[in-house]
This record gives sequence, structure tokens and C-alpha cells, in this order.
Amino acid sequence: MLRIITLCLFLLNLLSANLLQEAIDNAPEGSILKLPKGVYKGSIIINKPLSIIGKEDGVIIDGGGTGTVVQITSSYVTLKNLTITGSGDRHDLLDSAIKINNSKQSEISDCTIKDSLFGIDITMTSNSIFSNNYITSKNLELGVRGDGLRLWYSNDNIVSNNKLVKSRDMVIWYSHGNTIENNYGEQNRYSLHFMHAGKNIVKNNTYKLNSVGIFFMYTKDTIATGNTVQSSLGATGMGIGLKDVSNMTLKDNTIIYCAQGIYIDRSPYEPDTKNWLEDNKILYNSEAIHFHSVSENNVIKSNTILGNIEDIINDSRGSKTDLNEISGNYWDNYEGFDKNADNIGDTPHKVYQYADQLWVYNSNVKFFYGSPVIALLNFLAKLAPFTQPVFLMSDKAPKLKM
Repeated sequence: MLRIITLCLFLLNLLSANLLQEAIDNAPEGSILKLPKGVYKGSIIINKPLSIIGKEDGVIIDGGGTGTVVQITSSYVTLKNLTITGSGDRHDLLDSAIKINNSKQSEISDCTIKDSLFGIDITMTSNSIFSNNYITSKNLELGVRGDGLRLWYSNDNIVSNNKLVKSRDMVIWYSHGNTIENNYGEQNRYSLHFMHAGKNIVKNNTYKLNSVGIFFMYTKDTIATGNTVQSSLGATGMGIGLKDVSNMTLKDNTIIYCAQGIYIDRSPYEPDTKNWLEDNKILYNSEAIHFHSVSENNVIKSNTILGNIEDIINDSRGSKTDLNEISGNYWDNYEGFDKNADNIGDTPHKVYQYADQLWVYNSNVKFFYGSPVIALLNFLAKLAPFTQPVFLMSDKAPKLKM
């Protein structure tokens, strides 16, 4: 039976001792430490199965601006309803609010993390839960903030309902079988970044006003569904990016108001594999789908492609975007008819790239994207092209209605 220990700390300003660390050291394994409202000295280490729970709001563990505030080196540890603040600022030491290493079946939930370089740093941890946390970094320039939440060689975890604001990245690297769901990210760099990760599920997350929404890199066997990426910032602000990705499913996502909706770079990467982009809403972006390098064998079907300045961009001369399987999408730029009223266009929807589109290869010209001058040049290029346009793709069965 768990022993419940209630800490009553009356000498909160006592600098000569860390009473919380003493309580942890003296508690038997499996104890629950219920903390009343107050400020507790940080730089604590939890090296045994233990729970630390705030009895009420206002339970603060303060690192005093040095090192990592809470370090966990055991399995079966729970932190709940705490405010953790004041880590150090050293990137080389990964100064964090919470650092958890070599753990399993642990939980960090309902915590507020602020004024910390890195938020939750998770290494070699499995079958654990990280949920309902609010995470923000130190008040630094974007590139020198720490990551809000990072999984490193950590598998089969649930990361859900967290809110990351003004941190750097949320990172899933060398980590497999995780579920990332119902999280919110705003004013970060990469709101969610995968690298060398597989068999993860990414669903129902919302990312706004970041440099990049979701980026998959050297990733395979992953499903991303029901996510919303809005207003990725900057001239190259990206909704969802795929680089060297195989056997990937993007389904039922909404990508809106970004410079690049979906970015595809050398994907699928592995031979004899495909990626599936289905039932997504790609709306009001500068570029709906941007191809870079040779990217063939993607299945792109039943998507709604509406209100974008350009439907398809290929910035790599010689790559063959037409070797992707593209069918059954709704294109608001489709100019055909549907005489038999079966909601399928009578003629294919074909996309060409004209030599006049200098901004495809010259990033400086993108400053004028969407301007009346560019719109006029685009119209004239289609009306009377100076050179033979490059065929990009054909949707053989375009939908007439969304």
C-alpha cells in the first residue's frame, strides 16, 4: 500500500537546505509526496519510483537559473500539477525544466513549465505519458531557445494535449511507436520535427504561426491525420514537409495560409515504396504542393486544392513530377466541364510550368508573389507562352465539387 506523505514546509526561504530533496531521499519507494502551495528549491534528483503532486495551484519548483530543475533517473515516476521554472541557460548541458532518462511507465502531466531553456527532455524512455503541460522557453531569440519537448531514443510513449508557445522545436528523433495527439504549438520554429523515426501516429494537432508546422525527415511507416497547420511564417513558411520519407500517410489534414502547403523532397525514398496524400484540404497557400528533387510514386488523391496562388511547383529541373499517381482531387483552377454530372471532369486537369515563371528558380522574385504585375505576367504566359511550357502533372479524374 502506498505511503502518502504530506509535506508542510514552513521555512520556504531557508537557503541552507533543499527540503524537497531531503523528503525525496527519505521517502520509501512508491511514496506520494503531496505538496502544498509554496516555492520549493529546484535542482532535485528523483532516482526511485515516486510521485510528486501539487495539492493545489501555486506549487512552484524553482531552479534559480542554474542547471536542470528536476532530473528523473528512475522508472515509475509521476509529476503532476506543478509549476517548474528557472533552469540554467547552457545548451551544452541541455539545461531543462525536466530531464527524464532511462525510464519507463512514468508520467508528467498538468505541469506549467516556463523560464527554462529546454522544457521536457526525454531520453531512453518508454511506455510513458506526457500530457496537458504548458511549455514555454526563456525570452531569447528563436534560434537559441531550447526545444519545448524532445524525445530521443524513446519509444511507445503518449504525448497529448500539450501546449508549446515561444519555444524552439518539438522533436521526435530516433523514436518509434509514439502517439502525438491533440497538441498545440504557436510561435515556435519547427512545431513538430521527426528524424529517423518510424511507426509514429500524429493526429489532431494544431500548429499556428510557426516557421514550420510538421516536418518528417528520414522517416517511414508513419500516419499523420486530422492535423491543422495554419499561417506558417516567412517566405518559405511550410505547412507539412516530407524529406526522404517512405510509406507515409497524410490524411484529412488542413493546411492553410502558408507559403508552402506540402513540401516533398526525394520522397518516397526507399525503392518500391509509396506515400499517400489523401483527403487533405490545402487552402489559400502561396504554393499548394512544392516538389524538390526527384519525388515519384506518391499517391495524391481526393484532396481539396483551393485558393492557392500556384497548385504545383517543381523547383528542380529534370525531375518528373508527372510520375506520381494524381487522381480525384478538387482543383479550383480546373477549366473543364462535367457533361454527365458524375462530379468527374470530362477532361484531365493538367498543370504546366511556363518559362516566364522566374520566381520558381529565383527566390528574390518571390517578393512580388501575388502582386498585380505577377498576375498579369502569369496570364500572358498562359495566353501566349514564349517557349514550350514544361508539363508537371495530370489529374485524370478531377472532381468538380468538394
